[in-house]
Amino acid sequence: MNDASHIARAKATPLCTRNPRVTLLWLILPLAVLGLAIVWLLTANPLRSFDNGAPPVESLTFERTILSSDGMRLLVRAGGSEPMTIAQVQVDHAYWQFTQDPPGPMRRGATAWIHLPYPWVPGEAHAVKIVTNTGATFDHEITVAVQTPVADTMAFGSQALLGVFVGIVPVAIGLMFYPALRGVGRNGMNFLLAMTVGLLAFLLVDAGGEALELAGEAAAIFQGQAMVVLAAAASFLLLMAAGRRGGTPAGLTLATFIALGIGLHNLGEGLAIGAAFASGAAGLGTFLVLGFTLHNITEGIGIAAPMLKVRPPLWIFPALTLLAGGPAVIGLWIGSLAYAPQWSALALAVGAGAILQVVIEVGAYLARSDKSGPTALLSLPTMAGLAFGVAFMYLSAMLVKI
Repeated sequence: MNDASHIARAKATPLCTRNPRVTLLWLILPLAVLGLAIVWLLTANPLRSFDNGAPPVESLTFERTILSSDGMRLLVRAGGSEPMTIAQVQVDHAYWQFTQDPPGPMRRGATAWIHLPYPWVPGEAHAVKIVTNTGATFDHEITVAVQTPVADTMAFGSQALLGVFVGIVPVAIGLMFYPALRGVGRNGMNFLLAMTVGLLAFLLVDAGGEALELAGEAAAIFQGQAMVVLAAAASFLLLMAAGRRGGTPAGLTLATFIALGIGLHNLGEGLAIGAAFASGAAGLGTFLVLGFTLHNITEGIGIAAPMLKVRPPLWIFPALTLLAGGPAVIGLWIGSLAYAPQWSALALAVGAGAILQVVIEVGAYLARSDKSGPTALLSLPTMAGLAFGVAFMYLSAMLVKI
């Protein structure tokens, strides 16, 4: 073997197989340099020359408000550059005694409960202002004061009933159209699949917009907008990988993915609805419940569309109904009892990523199931179904927007 062959083999051999100790050394060396740099930064404090006497940057986010017979409890999260101390609390422009749990300065990212024995008035608005020891102030408005639900059987039952009406019932009604839809022809099938894409596209835009809005209310430390984008991308990629493991999903598998995407979206919506009613930000009426039901009926039809060529077992229908509508009940429970904007934003972002995956798969299934191939996406039934799905969801959403 000549020298050229030895050189080629050496170049083709990975570094880790040539000398493991050398590879380990090159892994440890940069980490050791990083550790030394951190130690030097903490001990030498080279930033002290930039200290001009200005107070540290402080940030405080109100994450939860609980109103009960013994006053107010506020969950706050610190986001400043240094630990911050709450010195005073005002309610309706008057200073009130308060207790903090845990007490003492709040480090960056830490949370604390502030208890105020304030005699709040049901149905009225109250303004809270927190003052730190540096003089910085942070305002929080309670738009309508109502007693926060407690975790008891009656509250859980009422919230479950509401979740059933806004999540489970409409999906079940939509799936009940399954026998009637089995007789549609090729054009009817394309219309229904395209309608599914249209309603999911509306949910995608709606979930993304709500997620970004809620992310703006979260503490800056969570980097709300980046969190939403990354969570949606991760959800989309994971579901795409899972869905394509056994080939392109179709039939019952595709219907399950549609139900999962809708369920994740309903979880986020349930969180927002539960929090809105618990904080007194909205009142629930019969017309609003009927609006939610009408708005979500097409979700059941969309789940049924990919299964029209198969005859699934009867138990599949209640299972898909619970998968798509059940998370609304869970979201209402969590939202009314333990709401935080960042977690609602995260749930909606995950739902948006799941819906995007389903939109792509349903579109691919539509093109694959039609003999004309991709040109089926531009046919009249397809365009009509897409327009109908988006228009119906948009118009019915006017009934449920609070």
